[in-house]
Amino acid sequence: MSEHPAPPGYESFLVGRAQVVALQEVRLAIESSMNGVSLHEWASRQPSAVPMKGRATAWATMLPSGVETVVRHSHHGGFFAAVTGDLFLAPTRAPRELAAALRLAAVGVRTPEVLAYAVYPAFGPLVRADVATRLLRGIPLPEAWRAARTDDSRQVLVKAIARLLESLHRAGATHPDLNMRNVLITDSGEAAVLDVDRVTFGAAAAGANVQRLLRSMRKQRVGYGVDLTSTQVARMRAADGAAA
Repeated sequence: MSEHPAPPGYESFLVGRAQVVALQEVRLAIESSMNGVSLHEWASRQPSAVPMKGRATAWATMLPSGVETVVRHSHHGGFFAAVTGDLFLAPTRAPRELAAALRLAAVGVRTPEVLAYAVYPAFGPLVRADVATRLLRGIPLPEAWRAARTDDSRQVLVKAIARLLESLHRAGATHPDLNMRNVLITDSGEAAVLDVDRVTFGAAAAGANVQRLLRSMRKQRVGYGVDLTSTQVARMRAADGAAA
C-alpha cells in the first residue's frame, strides 16, 4: 500500500502492515493499542468497551492516553453489501471521511472528530479499514424524538435540526444518506451529523439534505411517533435553503 498523506495536525505511519493516519496527540496511544491486533479488535477487547449497534458493531472505549473514542470497522451498505462486505479498493473511504470531517468542523458543522484510521491489506488491490472518532456524547435522533413527549420538547429538537441543516447548507455539503440515525442529539442539545465519509461539497446540491431527512422522518411515523407539523417542516426547509 502507498503511504496515505496526513493533513496538518496528523501523522502517517505504519504499524506492522497497516497504514495508519492519526491525530498527533493520540499517535502513541493508537500505536501502542495496535500491538498485533487491528484497532477495532483492540477496542472490542477493552473491559470498559460498550457496543454501539449500526451497520456493524462499533466499540466505545478509552485510548491508553485517556481519550474517549468510538472505533468502527468499515462495511459496505446497500444491495451489494453481502458480496463486498468489509473489502474496499484502496485507499477506502477513510481518508475521505477524515477530509470531510475536517472541512465540516472548520465551518461550524457539528460532527465527531476523526482521531485515526487504519487500513489493512487484504489481497490484491482490496483492503479493510477501521476508523476511530472522538466520542461525542448524545443519543440518536429517533430515540431523542421518542423521548420528547411534549410539543415544546419536540420543537427544541426541530430547532436543533434546523441549525444543523443550516450549517450544512452554508458549507455547501450534501449528505447522500442523511436519515434520522445519522443525526445525533448531543448532551448539550445540539444536532451533529454522522457517517460523513460520502459527503460531497457543492452549493448547488446542498438543498437535497432536507428532502432526505424529512423522508426518513416521515418513514418513522409509526415506530417513533414522528408526526411532523407543517410549521416544523417549514422551519427545516427554510434552514436548508429550500423552498417552503
